[in-house]
Amino acid sequence: MAFKVVVSEKEKSVQMEVEASKTKKLVGLALGEEFDGDIVGLEGYTLKITGGSDKNGFPMKKDLSGPRRVRSLVSGGIGYHPTRNGERRRKTFRGNTISEDIVQISTIVTKAGAKSLDEIAGSEEE
Repeated sequence: MAFKVVVSEKEKSVQMEVEASKTKKLVGLALGEEFDGDIVGLEGYTLKITGGSDKNGFPMKKDLSGPRRVRSLVSGGIGYHPTRNGERRRKTFRGNTISEDIVQISTIVTKAGAKSLDEIAGSEEE
């Protein structure tokens, strides 16, 4: 299964797809960890995982350990924004570890490479 990786650098965002052969390098990484951008096709880049969602659209949450899915009572934050004070709701979240069930991974650039994201994304679209 291939991952869609969204790479953000300041106000620019680029979506890339990771080949199925390279996905094993991402499985097991947790939110907040950094990995080499060569996996995605960004030579010289270092990327930090900031979020993601699974095959059913449930968001990853940093304070849930493991790759499991949990129904949690929340009063705000990622995945739920209450309309009144004190309002809480039970929502489903995915844990902070990347597994085979994850479809999209959100990342930010911590170390840029020689080429800019525009040059790399432009060459892939052609």
